[in-house]
Amino acid sequence: MLERLREAQTFDLLIIGGGATGMGCAVDAASRGYRTALIEQYDFGKGTSSRSTKLVHGGVRYLEQGNLTLVMEALKERGILRQNAPHLVSDLAFIVPNYEWWEAPFYGVGLRLYDLLAGKYGFGASHNLNKEETLARLPALKQDGLRGGVVYYDGQFDDARLLIHLALTAAAQGAVVVNYCPAVALLKNSSGMVCGAAVRDSESGEEFEIAARGVINATGCFSDAVRRMTDPAAPPMIAPSQGAHLVFDGAFLRGDSAILVPHTADGRVMFAIPWHGHTLVGTTDTPIDAVSPEPVPLAREIDFILETAGRYLARAPQRADILSAWAGIRPLVKSRSGGTTASLSRDHSVHIDPNGLVTIAGGKWTTYRHMAEDCVDQAAMLAGLDERECVTKRLPIHRYEEPAGDFHAEVVRAARNEMARRVEDVLARRTRTLFLNAREALEKAPGVADLLAVEVGGDTGLAEFQRLAEGYLGGRGGANEPRA
Repeated sequence: MLERLREAQTFDLLIIGGGATGMGCAVDAASRGYRTALIEQYDFGKGTSSRSTKLVHGGVRYLEQGNLTLVMEALKERGILRQNAPHLVSDLAFIVPNYEWWEAPFYGVGLRLYDLLAGKYGFGASHNLNKEETLARLPALKQDGLRGGVVYYDGQFDDARLLIHLALTAAAQGAVVVNYCPAVALLKNSSGMVCGAAVRDSESGEEFEIAARGVINATGCFSDAVRRMTDPAAPPMIAPSQGAHLVFDGAFLRGDSAILVPHTADGRVMFAIPWHGHTLVGTTDTPIDAVSPEPVPLAREIDFILETAGRYLARAPQRADILSAWAGIRPLVKSRSGGTTASLSRDHSVHIDPNGLVTIAGGKWTTYRHMAEDCVDQAAMLAGLDERECVTKRLPIHRYEEPAGDFHAEVVRAARNEMARRVEDVLARRTRTLFLNAREALEKAPGVADLLAVEVGGDTGLAEFQRLAEGYLGGRGGANEPRA
């Protein structure tokens, strides 16, 4: 990949950012036949795209906000994703517990509308449950005052695993995708228009230039920093918001259904879902001023999740029960009218700077494909490329057989076939060990480093990973409280 990146004359489109949106753009552009390159400063999915709530969903809270257009788009994309990646997306039953008399009819009507909006892309019909039926599905639910529940269906996936499959899909379509290769500057032609980037191979330190007819900035919460490479005065378009998640033993939830808490104190919904044999609970919405590639859950976020979960689970989780704690940053698009980040729309935005740099921001994992289609349409037109139809609505996402539980084989495959270069790549994204159990990840890290040293050589980042994993233990937080 590096050789192809160095040797190419001029790409049609250069994409900066290897998260869900950037990789979606790479798949879309390459499958149209455009000469496509993607560069990522860290590993693919290092940021927000590996830190979601693991749901492919229409967004029931957007229904309550009255944003029917976004809900319908997301429900359609949810269906397309299950169609194109049935090996990565599965149905999941969600239950809204009812403790007040009005909750069953209120949420029942709303979720039936949710089903109606899904149309042919539906995952299953919602219906009301009595108390006994609710407890049969969620035996770990708090019983005091429970009247019943409403069940509905959405999708679940493994975000980082889907992202790696998208990278392999893009490569199969002819795209050049390279991790650990940050853009250090944007190039301009004599007319002042962006025409490529100067990049650095982080492993060798070599710098070289990539020429492109069009450049897409898909760097999420770092979008404004990339825009300011060519225009230091560019007004900010991102309103970053942090969301934290906690992981517990699977015994805290039991069963194969998830819980939806429809209202929390910060204006969001909260989920408790079964994930890889564990219980995942989240999320929060905390406005932040500064963005980081490795955000840490704040003490108050951890306390908030523990308190909320304790109101619904028979066994209230404690801080000592946390197996892993992590946070992601949402690249929300600023609202002209202000308001909280929880109220900001999850619609995406394609912004074109006067110098021709195309930036895509906002949106969410579920709508990544539609976002990419919209962005590539506009970027191709701006770059003067031949108009070519998007084909990703029916493009299968890369698939292969998983190793039969042998961790040694998973590490070797990650290095040889999935561009894993460092211990973190394997334990955080090619497998999800760090996100499921930070202590287990720390125990496995030396063995992973030994295997990678044989496969890829050089510094595999063992010490760096060990420091990183300490932040996932759930005992930290509070030191990095966001400024008001």
